[in-house]
Amino acid sequence: MDLLFVMLIYGVFVDILSRVIEIIEPSVEALGYNLVQVKLADGARRKTLMVMAERKDDVMMSFDDCTEISNTVSALLDVEEPISGAYNLEVCSPGIDRPLTKHDDYERFNNYEIKVETIIPVGGRKRFRGILKGIEGNEVSLMVDGVEVKLPFTHIRTSKLVITDELIANFLKKQKTKG
Repeated sequence: MDLLFVMLIYGVFVDILSRVIEIIEPSVEALGYNLVQVKLADGARRKTLMVMAERKDDVMMSFDDCTEISNTVSALLDVEEPISGAYNLEVCSPGIDRPLTKHDDYERFNNYEIKVETIIPVGGRKRFRGILKGIEGNEVSLMVDGVEVKLPFTHIRTSKLVITDELIANFLKKQKTKG
């Protein structure tokens, strides 16, 4: 496939996703949720729009929470129509091994183990696994095998928490204090 064609398609998807976020984020936040991630996949039969959200009060997402967000997002997108053609809407929670997508995530989950994949190599590699040491300015800091690694935030393709005993214990502790 021609690189220019791929870049054009990617640019169209980015524009669509930016528009979807612009449309839905204020309403999702007004309902008491944070938008974690929005993805658009072009499937064989129809597109799928995946909306990942979490409760602002740190309580685990329920089926009713997902339904509330789905109904609101569906109504907003039916009016604005940022996506041409038919698509499926999926609303989900980020789960324990959630993706880290915003600057705040890198502060909030400081000292947890994470996996990161960069768009371009940093120090000769694109995949990192280490202990998150926060974010300063536009640089995410990790301890990888006892060495501090700084990754430009704009170079991060994907980043997510790694399920560890500590992460599970802290997650369950938070759920007990909230409920």
